[in-house]
Amino acid sequence: MSRPVRTTLFWAALAVIIAANIAVALQSLLVLHFWEDEAFNLTVPLNLLEGLGYASDGALSGSTLTPFDPRISTGPSVLLPAAAVIALGIDPVIGARLVPLLYWVLLLAGLWILGRRIGGRWAGLLAVAVPLAFDASALPSPIQGPADLLGEIPAAALLVWALVVLPRRAWIAGLLVGLAVQAKLIALLALPAFAVAVWALAPGTGRARLVATLRRGWLPLVLAGVPTFLVEIAALVTLGPAAFVEHLRDIARFIRSGGQNEAPTTVPEKLARFVDSWHVPVWAVLVAALVGGALIVTALVRSRGIDRDRLALLLAASVGLVAFLGWWSTAAHTPLWVRHPAPGVFAFVPVLAAFTVWAVQALRAARADEVAPPSRRVRGIAVAASLAVAVVAGSAAWGVVQHGVLGVSPVTVATLPAQQETVAELAEWADEADPEWLAAEPWGSAVPIIVMLGAHVGLYDAPAMEDVTRLGFACDEPLAQSGPFIVCAAP
Repeated sequence: MSRPVRTTLFWAALAVIIAANIAVALQSLLVLHFWEDEAFNLTVPLNLLEGLGYASDGALSGSTLTPFDPRISTGPSVLLPAAAVIALGIDPVIGARLVPLLYWVLLLAGLWILGRRIGGRWAGLLAVAVPLAFDASALPSPIQGPADLLGEIPAAALLVWALVVLPRRAWIAGLLVGLAVQAKLIALLALPAFAVAVWALAPGTGRARLVATLRRGWLPLVLAGVPTFLVEIAALVTLGPAAFVEHLRDIARFIRSGGQNEAPTTVPEKLARFVDSWHVPVWAVLVAALVGGALIVTALVRSRGIDRDRLALLLAASVGLVAFLGWWSTAAHTPLWVRHPAPGVFAFVPVLAAFTVWAVQALRAARADEVAPPSRRVRGIAVAASLAVAVVAGSAAWGVVQHGVLGVSPVTVATLPAQQETVAELAEWADEADPEWLAAEPWGSAVPIIVMLGAHVGLYDAPAMEDVTRLGFACDEPLAQSGPFIVCAAP
């Protein structure tokens, strides 16, 4: 294939990816349902702007204002910028969603840089295509799109940029990892990946390399803990010593339980769910993973070697993905929600995909060095290389087209415009009654409507909500109604 043809294909593919991302971004920001986890997270920046401190409405913690609520696993790296954007006067839902959307842009920019470093522009193109091929929209706990007010994509973006700066500015990488943890607590699982990367970048061998790793790694490790340290100091000052100790216990209980009362899950169930969480057939995912992995291993064995920076990236991505999938698949207390390992998937799978392009390049270089005609074994490697790259690229491209250009989206109970219409129809009652709190009956689609109405949200069965007006779906004497949503007096 001639160079002009390759260039034309590259720019055409890039245009498709850009168009798909724009379509997905607009759909996620303006169309997709503002769901209950997003609404629960939004209570924190809203309360902060009302002068109530860094507190949620505590809908899952007794339905009272709850400073530093352990049930809010999306952290200050997302919610503080959301408060700043809302403070500009932008609609709270749109303003808050702009923050994770900006992180999505940063994620793609970081993956492009890493892909270019690994294998040139085609590797960069493949790296930025993969995130749209991943489908984390399965109910009941979805990531509908990149603008969802959740912490998974921001955490992934921060981890990717930590990989970008790691070779030259390890201390900044450590700080970015710490900020990723304060975007989503599960980002702690990325620490082994960065430890291995720091070791790979260290000079020398044996004991000398270990000493160099410790010298290079202590400051990034300390800085990785700084954001969490500052947040917990703020919690200590806000709560006082006794309540702070209980706050730490609540966090530990939340982590051990996964925050859910679900039936135990198994490793095969988790892995099957992960393989099925792509916008491509299961067989294509398996072929891409198996052949792509074999291709990278073969290239490492047969090529002229790999430089230190690429080795660090390869080890970090491999260890990182294994850490996230390994923990999630073996944690029987966590549900079959692919959202849990999503930060690791968004951050590390695209890097590994980019290495398939490097592997093809390395194998071609190895063949060029051979004096004798290519053997059947070498020709087989070349065929496998082409197949792996074709499957990976085709999978990613189809995911881009299906999820972006074709506008495929998860089935939800409503759209954001429909929710806004409901809020507008209930606004007359809300303006007259001016409720400080409303109780959702039950947890679900009533929660975002309450938050959008400007009231604090609690759960109907909490003791604190005993005498509070309710928003649900059934009522003998409605105070107000819009579609299926009915405002009911406290029983």
